[in-house]
Amino acid sequence: MSVLDRLANAEREHSRFVYVIAAIAALNGLLFGFDVGVISGALLYINESFALSPFLEGVVTSSVLVGAMIGAATGGTLADRFGRRRLTLGGAVVFFVGSFGMALSPTLAWLIGWRVVEGVAVGVASIVGPLLISETAPSDIRGALGFFQQLMITVGILLAYLINYVFAPEFLGIIGWRWMLWFGAVPAAVLALGTYYLPESPRWLIEHDRIDEARTVLSCIRDADDVDEEIEDIREVSEIEEKGDLSDLLEPWVRPALIAGVGLAVIQQVSGINTIIYYAPTILNNIGFGNIASLVGTIGVGIVNVLLTVVAILLVDRVGRRPLLLVGTGGMTVMLGILGLGFFLPGLSGVVGYVTLASMILYVAFYAISLGPVFWLLISEIYPLRIRGTAEGVASVCNWGANFVVALAFLPLINRLGEGPSFWLLGGFCLLAFVFIYSRVPETMGRSLEDIEADLRENAMMGPDSGSVESPAGERSD
Repeated sequence: MSVLDRLANAEREHSRFVYVIAAIAALNGLLFGFDVGVISGALLYINESFALSPFLEGVVTSSVLVGAMIGAATGGTLADRFGRRRLTLGGAVVFFVGSFGMALSPTLAWLIGWRVVEGVAVGVASIVGPLLISETAPSDIRGALGFFQQLMITVGILLAYLINYVFAPEFLGIIGWRWMLWFGAVPAAVLALGTYYLPESPRWLIEHDRIDEARTVLSCIRDADDVDEEIEDIREVSEIEEKGDLSDLLEPWVRPALIAGVGLAVIQQVSGINTIIYYAPTILNNIGFGNIASLVGTIGVGIVNVLLTVVAILLVDRVGRRPLLLVGTGGMTVMLGILGLGFFLPGLSGVVGYVTLASMILYVAFYAISLGPVFWLLISEIYPLRIRGTAEGVASVCNWGANFVVALAFLPLINRLGEGPSFWLLGGFCLLAFVFIYSRVPETMGRSLEDIEADLRENAMMGPDSGSVESPAGERSD
């Protein structure tokens, strides 16, 4: 049965509550995406209130990533200790407060400080959403439901682009960037209200010996005949070892998953996506578009991002994670090559300018079916249960750290190298990403989290030459 057929028959195959959980948990991605997108438009106008050099623009943009690293570093441990549901609520509250703080900032220092605070919520959201979805979703549609998080990230980015357009000072005659940043309180409030309907992860409940509560949750999202069997499978895995910590990530049997997760975390950022998301209006400004035209162009980028993420949802449990990653990184390499070439050609405000815009949009399209959603899905699948939150936190810290470096360095890099060579450098990273994915990233499609963990242990017993979590073809190694 195809994924289209499977989703069409979803109500007969799985409880509707599975989809409710995934949809609410994915609202964490909405916060994530909104913050990423809103600063791109706000930067055009913050400079009117606070004089910003290219370096200070990078600091304003990347300051949220300092907070995100803090949130990611602590979020996994907090998720393992306090649960996925309570952490979701806490992150929503922090984001709500941070949005008001940024909007009311009297100085640049206050703005940067509040962006760090909001970044903590973004870092937490990047962990807890995929974690809760992966631990409640049935294995045959876990990929599609896992992509809900990325879909909501793209919706958040598009919403931010629309808000940037609506609050542009050219239309309302106000200090628009403050209203742009304030609006983040709205999705935060929606997530906080949505947590009322969220159950706790049954895997987390079993890990904390709350079996009756786990059975209640599973009875709402599984067939009655499968509940006891799943509880026993989870208990069997959780009883194999004592509670894990950071040192357990260096165990030989966990190391292949650690390398795959951390590698993808860095690759997702050095491939250049956030240079486009953060600085799309600035880039369009540089090739001859006015402020309003630049904001409209970014809305087109946001729409493509959403639509191609929907396509990825339909494909991930049909063609697998690895094929999407390989096609996406290959396409991104080509598009960055074209984008860089455009800056060497004359007449950027004419036909070449629109070709450059088209290559930017296609680059985002390839990202949206690959590195964007698949990274967050895989790091919620490939780690052992007892250290899953902690391990996902480590991967997320690496992701946000790479994001911070790229965001801070991109505009100064352009000033030093020029736009063309800068985008070619990012294209080179995409090519390296293709090689890494081909050699190190496993296929997890259609397999339970317990089976994936069992393969890690089995491969470790077979010796260092046994490969990663699975062989590249998606079958267990020999």
